[in-house]
Amino acid sequence: MPLQVEKLEPFDAELFLRSALEGTASATYRAGEIVYYQGDVSDSVLYLREGAVKLSVLSRSGKEAVVAILEAGAFFGEGAVAGRPVRHEVATAMTATTVLIIPKLQMIRLLQTQHDFLDRFIAHMLARNTRIEEDVVDQLLNSTEKRLARAIVLLARYRKAGETPRVLLRVSQQTLADMIGSTRSRVNFFMNRFKKLGYVEYSDGLRVNDSLATVLWRDERARPRRSKAG
Repeated sequence: MPLQVEKLEPFDAELFLRSALEGTASATYRAGEIVYYQGDVSDSVLYLREGAVKLSVLSRSGKEAVVAILEAGAFFGEGAVAGRPVRHEVATAMTATTVLIIPKLQMIRLLQTQHDFLDRFIAHMLARNTRIEEDVVDQLLNSTEKRLARAIVLLARYRKAGETPRVLLRVSQQTLADMIGSTRSRVNFFMNRFKKLGYVEYSDGLRVNDSLATVLWRDERARPRRSKAG
């Protein structure tokens, strides 16, 4: 399943939500706690105030596929306003996490009456869909090594080569493998290679150097384009 790393431009909706929705509930979770389960009733939309959340899908055999990692400023569970009766994924807190819980009917009312918020919410969701399309292409066309490089660069939230390196959330190699559709042993092999090449460092967490982003973006620019017919 393609990975979606939530690296979208978040918009700070907290003040707006609290002023527009009286009684909006807030909930906190410890690392590893479940925010909601796959199959739970889809009766609310959640806004991630602090922390990080992993979205994953479980097969009937219990195999997990990680489909997104969200950071502060992201909405999730938005299928509630699209008519989904139940959750299609598991949401798990990766660190100490705080979310605002917006009941479905209140969220629908907000989108119907607050046009500025509606415009920004739609832009946020369209950006997410664009990222999903990019992830599908990545899954279909790129090697395991390149999918891993792209995943950790996106997790580091690079905008362009040359930006300040950032220490990633503590993401396990198994989680990285689940993100890119590979195995932990293959991820370990390529991470060791990245370390030897100076692309990443292990110093109080995983640090992604701009050299990896430079190579990745260079390869993207070099990808051949189909010429127009005629």
